[in-house]
Amino acid sequence: MRIISLNAWGGAMFDELAPWLDECDADILCLQEVTHTPGVGGWTHFDDAERSLPQRANLLADVRSSLRRHHGSFTASDTGPVRNDTDRAHRQDFGLATFVTESLPIVATRSGFVHGEYAEYRHEWPIDGRPRTAQAVRVFDRRAQRFITVVHFHGLRDPRGKADTPARLAQAERLAEFVDGVREDGDLTVVCGDFNVLPHSETFRILNGLGLVDLVRDADTRTSRYRKSLRHASYLLVSDPAAVGRFEVMTEPEVSDHRALILDLR
Repeated sequence: MRIISLNAWGGAMFDELAPWLDECDADILCLQEVTHTPGVGGWTHFDDAERSLPQRANLLADVRSSLRRHHGSFTASDTGPVRNDTDRAHRQDFGLATFVTESLPIVATRSGFVHGEYAEYRHEWPIDGRPRTAQAVRVFDRRAQRFITVVHFHGLRDPRGKADTPARLAQAERLAEFVDGVREDGDLTVVCGDFNVLPHSETFRILNGLGLVDLVRDADTRTSRYRKSLRHASYLLVSDPAAVGRFEVMTEPEVSDHRALILDLR
């Protein structure tokens, strides 16, 4: 079974992302920074006080059109204004999406907030303090005859950096409660996503308390599109390292400003 986690960057590199989706062979694909603008397709533009980025208007629909044999679910964390090429304003939902191949029975799903609560921004997206969600899916792997719980989330962004803060520690505690609440005894558990923390964060001590082992550690998880020197962002943890057949932090192709994390289970 193949599980992939990627911060999709709102589809800013969709020309590269689309062909990769067709060939990545993911059984479970966990995407952060997914956009959904009702009734709008193509490209939009995102702006806040720090950044200006092209984004797909409806990355959720774009990915669904590529992964036609997958079940897709989307959870919005917040909503704000974007503009299309005619400079018309639209309301865009922003959040997480999980895609599960139709050959895997989905026996449970869950989503919830690990920081803040749902917010709507009328005039401008804030640069920090935005709410964050987690998504979970529990599947039965017929080949291995085991249950697997996969949780992913997008961690709190802080313009001051990725060091631990009280808000990030509270987020880690809420994430641990979320994971413990959705998995069952004996499940192989995977927790992944764009954590937005450093490799020595207390987040990992808290997750280690659930028996989860980090496979990324201090590896570079950013692509050449990311210009800052600090290269840590995305992580993947498993409850049973012996179940790992192969793990890769993907360097090529580049489909985002983040590198995809690819886990093949035995």
